[in-house]
Amino acid sequence: MRSTLIKNAHIVTSTDEFAGAIHIKDGRIDAIGPDVAGEAGAVIDAKGRLVMPGGVDVHTHFTLDTGVAKAQDDFYTGTVAAACGGTTCIVDHPGFGPDGCDLHHQLNMYQARAKGRAVIDYGLHGVLQRVDDAILDELNDLVAQGYPSAKVYMTYAGKLGDDDLAKVLARMRLAGGLTAVHAEDDEMLVRLRRQMISAGQTDVRDYAASRPDDCEAEGVRRVLHLAARAGDAPVYIVHLSTARGLAHIRAARARGQRNIFVETCPQYLLLDDACYRMPDREGLKYVMAPPVRAAADRDALWQGLADGAVEVVATDHCPFDFAKKMKLGRDDFTRCPGGIPGVETRMALLFSEGVTAGRISRTRFVQVTATRPAQIMGMYPQKGDLLPGADADLVIFDPGRRVAIDHGRLHQNVDYTPYEGMTVRGWPVLTMVRGRVVAREGEFVGAKGFGRFVARKLVPIRK
Repeated sequence: MRSTLIKNAHIVTSTDEFAGAIHIKDGRIDAIGPDVAGEAGAVIDAKGRLVMPGGVDVHTHFTLDTGVAKAQDDFYTGTVAAACGGTTCIVDHPGFGPDGCDLHHQLNMYQARAKGRAVIDYGLHGVLQRVDDAILDELNDLVAQGYPSAKVYMTYAGKLGDDDLAKVLARMRLAGGLTAVHAEDDEMLVRLRRQMISAGQTDVRDYAASRPDDCEAEGVRRVLHLAARAGDAPVYIVHLSTARGLAHIRAARARGQRNIFVETCPQYLLLDDACYRMPDREGLKYVMAPPVRAAADRDALWQGLADGAVEVVATDHCPFDFAKKMKLGRDDFTRCPGGIPGVETRMALLFSEGVTAGRISRTRFVQVTATRPAQIMGMYPQKGDLLPGADADLVIFDPGRRVAIDHGRLHQNVDYTPYEGMTVRGWPVLTMVRGRVVAREGEFVGAKGFGRFVARKLVPIRK
């Protein structure tokens, strides 16, 4: 029997915070409260620190291969970085498979890549790149097998048109699943890109203009309309970046559409489009889709996070070396692989800029980094909060520690961080997964392969 007592803690859950202790036995929370005591094989003194649920990052891209570039992090380096940053579970988005493959192809491949390498627990989303009767039928199997979410793209080579997207939304609703959508209007993107290439506007300074805010807003508007017509089918908007997109979400909810779930990312809360005008083409570091937006969009997303309109902060961690971005995209942003790293810095950045800066409460921080992603993606109450019987996944934060973010101290297997030099107040000092300490004071102390696959099952959708 393995047991641990975390004492003298200031405990923060999704609904409350209090002084107390947590007793852990056999990888699960045995007792939690102000009066918990007793014998334990190990004792951790958390005096002066916050004990919170470990982070749940439901949007990563480990091992993603775009055909011209491959993400630098695999399931070992990526989950080590996540652990050192206070995240205890991820749900990864596989890339597209070969033409004509079924839905299990990529899931089987990614399971093989993660098994024996992941150091924290993990789940996988399905990914759709075509639709026919066999694919629609296969969605039922995916949901039953612990993959109740599947992603579709409204742009890129594997995009789905409105008719196919409507079929997926309807089938996922019947199967008890959730459709995650990359919402950008492809027709607008293609037209703008052709115009800009023709005009020679391919410097990275022009990148944001190639994917304007109305491109995302139109994609969001259309997918919400399709979901409503499919019987209020559950839809999850990934990496929301614009005020206009958020306005469509608020309007749809005001009309009575209830099964809308919304994610944003630290880059859209902390950066703005001035980054594309950095000297020496450093703006290529920030090429991602959608791009970083204007300060007004950033402010609107913070407001949405505070009032509940935005429910999840994930990372869209998709790390390509700056050297690779520069080599391919130096003279033409259309050739630059899109994506940035962030799985290790999410928790500290959001705590500092959200909690310490007074934008959100500590309980709201827990909700958007752990509880709501776990609930929406079907891992709650096993994951996402500090509850008796839940997995003992937790992070201990030093709320007063000031740290200047430095690529050299991070564990992400990529040659830069987009947050270089930012000073944060509040830093994870210990991460525990199922009762085992996997990171301490910025160093990985866990074991390769300790992470387990989490078969997910969605709770009843909002009525």
